[in-house]
Amino acid sequence: MNVEIINDTLKLEVYGFSGIAQAKDYAGTAFKLMDKMWRVVRSNELKHKGLNIWMYEPDEKVFAGVELEDSSKQNSGLEHKSVSLTKYAYYKHIGPYNLLKQIGQEMRQELANSGFKTSFPYIEIYGHWTNDENKLETELLMRLTD
Repeated sequence: MNVEIINDTLKLEVYGFSGIAQAKDYAGTAFKLMDKMWRVVRSNELKHKGLNIWMYEPDEKVFAGVELEDSSKQNSGLEHKSVSLTKYAYYKHIGPYNLLKQIGQEMRQELANSGFKTSFPYIEIYGHWTNDENKLETELLMRLTD
């Protein structure tokens, strides 16, 4: 695994919905939130960057959203989440989504073995869809703390 440590600020302005992962069903919760978000984005014809962004936070909280092209026109009821990471670990997974939980665990373990501590949020940015699951791209970002 080739995890990069990045010491450059990343800012994300994401619009979507948050919820609590009941029975720790993070993926199921995020899919429901994402579907709800896309209905609002499409019905309000909001221009967006097209990438699904999932954020995992303390207390089983999940946020699913998208970056909008023009957030000044956003008055559709979507929640706004602003995230700034100044030091974070980055890994780009290419392959099936069903491996993401395992990949995230391996990433956390590699970071711990290297002496890094992670904290929330943990972020997954999903690349554009393809029917070939071996070509699916997902960027994993973990905040690093001292």
